Amino acid sequence: MPVDEGAGLAGLDARTAVVTGGANGIGAAIVRRLRSAGVRVLVLDLEHADDVRTLRVDLADTSAVIDAAASAVDQFGRVDILINCAGAKSAALTTELDLAGYHRTLSVNLHAPVLLMRELCGPMRAAGYGRVVNVTSVHGRLSEATSLAYDVSKAGLEAATRTAAIELAPFGILINAIAPGFVATRMSIANGVNELESDRFRSSYLHDGRLPIGRAAAPAEIADVAVWLASGSNTYTTGQVITVDGGLSSRF
Repeated sequence: MPVDEGAGLAGLDARTAVVTGGANGIGAAIVRRLRSAGVRVLVLDLEHADDVRTLRVDLADTSAVIDAAASAVDQFGRVDILINCAGAKSAALTTELDLAGYHRTLSVNLHAPVLLMRELCGPMRAAGYGRVVNVTSVHGRLSEATSLAYDVSKAGLEAATRTAAIELAPFGILINAIAPGFVATRMSIANGVNELESDRFRSSYLHDGRLPIGRAAAPAEIADVAVWLASGSNTYTTGQVITVDGGLSSRF
């Protein structure tokens, strides 16, 4: 289960962080953990995040993403931590792929994180310190029908994480990804149906044991791992994809 919010993690007090998708779900849980540790946070999201500084931005808009990065540096003077958590999905069979949905999914899930790394890792490099956490998914390695856009975006972000980590490790910047499985957030709901309450989830994943831990994660359980990777307690882990999926990907 998640550790207590505010539990000691080195090197977070008085740091600054940009969190995308911080208005709800995993992103909101990450924001709470960071703020409880003394981090100043700016959320980039289409929605307003409660009780935290928010810049409302469409992460599919390249110019808006670049402007948001500049605004973060202007507001904080520096950005020590970047956590890319915002996500979009577009479900369709390959032969029926909606190009608008495909491009938006890649723009939000892959291109925006890469752009933010480009814009914010430069100042981190000059400061000699930085932490980046990209929230991907087990879909970066495991695929299913109708998920082409999402699968491609998450696999691409994992590759970008490794490359950026190689390039920036000599400058004190550690870059990792965290790959959740099933998490109890609103992304589990499609067309009014919550997949975590579906017969398929109960029978295949719970009853038949495809999900060994026997339940979906709470957002705070993902946030605990993400915030550790973003903290000064992490001094040597970089270029990694940390899978937090309740054992889902361990099964044949």
